Amino acid sequence: MKIKKVTDLPMGRRIKKLKKIRIHREGTDTLVYSAMALIAIGIILWRSFESPIPFYIFAVIFGVTWGVVLNFFRCPIRIFEMTDTEGLVVAPADGKIVVLEKVFEEKYLKEERIMVSIFMSLFNVHANWFPVDGKVKLVEHHNGHFHKAWLPKASDENEMTDIIITTDDGVDILCRQVAGAMARRIVTYAKEGDDCYIDEHLGFIKFGSRVDLFLPVDTKICVEMRQTTTGNQTIIGMLKRHDEI
Repeated sequence: MKIKKVTDLPMGRRIKKLKKIRIHREGTDTLVYSAMALIAIGIILWRSFESPIPFYIFAVIFGVTWGVVLNFFRCPIRIFEMTDTEGLVVAPADGKIVVLEKVFEEKYLKEERIMVSIFMSLFNVHANWFPVDGKVKLVEHHNGHFHKAWLPKASDENEMTDIIITTDDGVDILCRQVAGAMARRIVTYAKEGDDCYIDEHLGFIKFGSRVDLFLPVDTKICVEMRQTTTGNQTIIGMLKRHDEI
């Protein structure tokens, strides 16, 4: 596969709709309003006590907490540098591979698939990217439980959003955003009928969760269990092209 620098990429249908932000838009209100509240409380503590100790304790504890939340909402600008993305499946999220096995996907695809699950901890980037180029065929949100995201039953019982993407070769790829014990909101930007490409944001999940991929059984898998993934960078697998059949 040929690799070019991003500056060398030709203009065309794969126009990069990058969201050039360092802090994800899903966290803007949370960070601004919480910062305002902390500053106000800090001023009150500073003026209410002769000793500065209560203020310092508050500043350290909640300053660190706010920093953790800030870290959670970071959104690095990433560009997948391989220009030939046909047949590639790229990691939709940062995290760790917690499931890599054959399963029977009975809800939509009605066939055996390779399931690859990426668990995102509180300290991972929680932006999600499209794993393949194609067209969004289906987007469905399902209410459910909030089991710990790394548990097997989370993929079936937790709140989730299912996105099916049809590649140019006509292969349906199911990508599932799964809420976890702490994650209470799944945000999905994918819209049915839209063209989608690697490098574009699929959505965002707040505070600990996972993303599942259901790939054809003849996919060449390029990752292994417990491997760390980087969203929009790590190659998960290579789909079998029609010209290879």
